[in-house]
Amino acid sequence: MFIWFFHRISGVALIFLIGIKIATSFFLFTQDKKPDWALSLHRQPVIDALILVLFTFHSIYGVRTIIMDLGYRNEKRLFLVANIAASAISALLLSLYFITV
Repeated sequence: MFIWFFHRISGVALIFLIGIKIATSFFLFTQDKKPDWALSLHRQPVIDALILVLFTFHSIYGVRTIIMDLGYRNEKRLFLVANIAASAISALLLSLYFITV
């Protein structure tokens, strides 16, 4: 139940966060005088970190759902493997992101 709920919430959150990035990019690249709010919102590392983590968990849980649909029945083991994989990938991506920023 947790994965189903998280998958729905993370999908909506990703649409919202990526929409913010696209909207702020539009305001920054199309206007001569760049709005301060768009610049400060576009360069927020919290938004970028949330996008990375939510995208990683959302995609790993999606792969988990596909594997479950194909007939794998050991749900607890798959949940554990999915969480470990998503946590490791998220940690790697966040460390790469914050090293380069």
